Amino acid sequence: MTIRPVLNILAVTFPFFALVLCGYAAARYALLPQAAIPGLNTFVLYFALPCMLYRFGASTPITQLLDGSLIAVYALCALMMVGLTIGLTLRRVQRPSHGVGWNDAAFGALVAAFPNTGFMGVPLLVALLGARAAGPAIVTITLDMLITSSLCIALSRLGSAGEHGAAHAARLALKGVLANPLPWSIALGALASAAGFSLPGPFKTTVSLLADAASPVALFTIGAVLARSQINSKAPTPLMRYVPVALLKLVVHPLLVGGVGLGAMALGLPLDRFSLTVLVLVAALPSASNVAMLAERFGADNGRIARIILLSTVLAFFSFSAVVALLT
Repeated sequence: MTIRPVLNILAVTFPFFALVLCGYAAARYALLPQAAIPGLNTFVLYFALPCMLYRFGASTPITQLLDGSLIAVYALCALMMVGLTIGLTLRRVQRPSHGVGWNDAAFGALVAAFPNTGFMGVPLLVALLGARAAGPAIVTITLDMLITSSLCIALSRLGSAGEHGAAHAARLALKGVLANPLPWSIALGALASAAGFSLPGPFKTTVSLLADAASPVALFTIGAVLARSQINSKAPTPLMRYVPVALLKLVVHPLLVGGVGLGAMALGLPLDRFSLTVLVLVAALPSASNVAMLAERFGADNGRIARIILLSTVLAFFSFSAVVALLT
């Protein structure tokens, strides 16, 4: 491969990771107060990102959003990643002193299987591949929120007893999904696509303004959240407790999705090459930044999770660009 195509790819990916670095530096050096970070999260989660996802959903053919082959391949790989990561963790493939319990194992599995598709992936993939990439990407967001997150939260409670067990966690996970505006905005966009509905002019302009703000603010917020997690981490974490999980996310996950996808195509499932390329690139994204907040809420080792997310984000600048170069 010549240097020019690689430079063309880096020209697209660099600004996205640079915005993450800006947010990290702003929070790390107190240019952005920690008290302001929840406000940025609120703006992205409840205003900008739902508008962006609604706009993409409304402009994507409904058949693409209900692609059964795509859903089956991605969901199966997510479950396999969860099982693989938990199995490796609980069997203490790393040194025995670095083993963890169900709570930390489950959130390690979540951070290994849940890419940062909402805050980073959708705008980045659209910039690389065009608007057609939005459909498969937002399908993966829905699956990760409905299946991957709920499953891992429930598994995290297996080490507890009584009212704090898996059933209680499953109810909390379902409540969290219902309160999350992202799946609702995707569903509304899909309904608008199916019905051929278009927002009236002033409302459409408002949604567009908020949607346009989603990408830069979300990327900046990712960096700020990572810096805050690192600042507030009170104890050092051994390398073997987080480096392998970051590598599982960036190396094993995309390889698994690619392998299962090619196998599905060989068996005759109607999965097209473009959709599979999007799925592999989604899997090659760094870990979702919101997992750190979930880990804190459920009493897991948030310092370990934050380090996995931070390391995967740093390494993804190189690994994700490499995957793009190989597939496009």
